[in-house]
Amino acid sequence: MARIAGVDIPREKRVEIALTYVYGLGLPTSQKILAQTNINPDTRVRDLTEDQVNRLRELIDRRYKVEGDLRRETALNIKRLIEIGSYRGVRHRRNLPVRGQRTKTNARQRRGPKKTVGVRRKK
Repeated sequence: MARIAGVDIPREKRVEIALTYVYGLGLPTSQKILAQTNINPDTRVRDLTEDQVNRLRELIDRRYKVEGDLRRETALNIKRLIEIGSYRGVRHRRNLPVRGQRTKTNARQRRGPKKTVGVRRKK
């Protein structure tokens, strides 16, 4: 297994797809990286030479924020929004949708499973 940015990428997959296993790299970014390093996207990871793996590793480390650094930056951005008390921060704090989606119905992913409020009858 080739190890790039602290992630073991699968050996049997094409390089183009295998790079997407790194947090922060999607398909378009992986295609750009392969074009810059002159590696054929259809090559399997097991067929890469050590030199090609090193070129990939260096380019990703130098130009892209991936894995732990990216996760940390995202978490710090959310924490900053919460601390300054912005509208988006309040929505994050209350676990509600942040980007203006409706919450009267739906928004179940953010709010969790339904908590049915029962009505008590007089006896």
